[in-house]
Amino acid sequence: MTRVLFVCLGNICRSPLAEAIFNQLIQERTLEEKISCDSAGTGDWHVGELPDPRTREVARQYQVPLDHRGRQFSPADFATYDYIIAMDQNNRDNIQRQIPEAEPASYQLLLMREFDEVPGKLDVPDPYWGGEQGFDDMYHLLRRCCINLLDYVQK
Repeated sequence: MTRVLFVCLGNICRSPLAEAIFNQLIQERTLEEKISCDSAGTGDWHVGELPDPRTREVARQYQVPLDHRGRQFSPADFATYDYIIAMDQNNRDNIQRQIPEAEPASYQLLLMREFDEVPGKLDVPDPYWGGEQGFDDMYHLLRRCCINLLDYVQK
């Protein structure tokens, strides 16, 4: 089983939506027996909470099942996941600071937008402080990246 973990700051906007989109793609390709995913946040502010209402609304609008409660990234995740996908460079840096020194690199730590077909910045913008359009834009960006990431993981 290949395991993928999406990580953002609070685990209520970007990473749970990426998880939901990726799970939907896994089901569409009937890969449930081969690939699984989860999401987490580097911060602990929203542990146990549902995703942001705007994230839930955009998932509903695009018919993406979203079933997640916030959790915090843990150093134990390095041993659990094959791919750790950070939504931005700050979260990647936060993750890198938690790598155990004796930990053999059995995982790949990557940025989500490394899988974007649109060249440009490597950060998935955090829509939390903006309006609803930012959540819609986030959905389209994450879907593009998730399709390409799943292709990459399947190889």
